[in-house]
Parts: sequence; C-alpha cells; structure tokens
Amino acid sequence: MRRFFALLLLTCITIACSESKNFTVSGSVKGLKKGTLYLQRIQDTVLTNLDSLEVDGDPEFEFSLNLEETEVLYLHLDKVDASGYDDRIMFFAEPGEMNITTSLKNFEGFAAVIGAENQMRWTEFQKMNQKFNNKNLDLIKGSYEAQISGVQDDILKYDDSLQSLLKSKYRYTGQFASTNADLEMAPFLILSQIPDANITYLDTLYNRFPNKIKRSKYGKQLKKLIEERKSTEQE
Repeated sequence: MRRFFALLLLTCITIACSESKNFTVSGSVKGLKKGTLYLQRIQDTVLTNLDSLEVDGDPEFEFSLNLEETEVLYLHLDKVDASGYDDRIMFFAEPGEMNITTSLKNFEGFAAVIGAENQMRWTEFQKMNQKFNNKNLDLIKGSYEAQISGVQDDILKYDDSLQSLLKSKYRYTGQFASTNADLEMAPFLILSQIPDANITYLDTLYNRFPNKIKRSKYGKQLKKLIEERKSTEQE
C-alpha cells in the first residue's frame, strides 16, 4: 500500500511539473557535433542560465520551461572548437511552441525562428533596421573620407545626412512600435533602440499602449525609464 501511494505521489508530482511548463523551444544546429547549448534570460542586467544541454553528435535540441509572460530569451552556444568566440540568438518567447534552426558556421546570422507573433514582428523590424545600419556605415565612411580631404562642404553634407538618417530611424521605430502597440515587443523596441529619444515622444508612444502592455515586463521598464528621465531633466 505504501508503495502504491508513493507511486501515486510521484505521478502527481510529474504531472504537475509537466503542466507548469507552458513553453517549449526546439530545433537544430546544422553541423554541430559537440558543445553546450544554454537557454538564458537577462535578470537584474545579468545573463543567467535557465537550462543547458550537452550536444554530443545530435544537433537537435529542446528546452521547456514555465513562462509567466512574454519576454526576450537567448539561445547561447558554447562551442568546443578553437574559434575563440561564442554565439547567441535573441528571440521573443511566449507560451506555446517555438522552433529555431541555424548552423554552426553562422549561429546567429543563419537563425530562423518560428512560432511567436512578437518574434515575427521583431524579425520584420530587424530587416528594416539593418538597412538603416548599413546606410549609417556608408555615411560614416564618407564622413571620415571627407574629414581627411578637408573639404568643409562635404563634411557638413555628411553630418547633415547622418542626422537626417538618425531622425528617420527614430520615426520609423516609433511608428513600428505604435503599429504593434498590442504586442510586448513594442516597449522593448523603444527601450532597446531609441531610449534617448525626446522624452515627450517617448511619453506619447507609451501612452498609446493598452493597459495589458503597460503592465508587461517591458512596459514597466519603459515607464520607469520615462519617469527617471523626467526627474533628471527637471533638476
């Protein structure tokens, strides 16, 4: 009888644990033979490990955990090779199932993440943001060459172009956040891309969010940022 109750208790515990895990991310890393994969989150500004998996011949992986709300997680690969660097994929995790496929050669660059609305919109933003970054690099290169040549008109032209590009990026980011105001990625987008924008602009964007997003992890962080900046600028 005792053995029966012990098995029943173990079964209940197992079921309870499995039910508490509302999020699963699985996938594969093409070409990976040996290494360690870590599922991570930022906690108190520090990257912390949530789970890990030793890879030994099988490039497929799966992690499961309980998510209280949508948040940014990281899939980190600690490779067993002589490359001298490691790789990390950022993605928006939300309750349900997600899939990540990538390769050993370009762990972050070749990553394809499927299965979450926030992640889909983040990927969409990143494609446009990369265009802004590429244009910015071209202008910086041109500005550097103009300064070497000493042609004042060219220097001023590139300075104006850089300022114009920055304003365009800030406007696009704000518009994208407003268009996706019902998603948790919207306040994260502002926090990660334009935290130093005009405080009135940030306040306006924040006030467009529904209460659900204002109460989210990144909504609270954005509110705190705005309050701190208001306090600092009033001093």
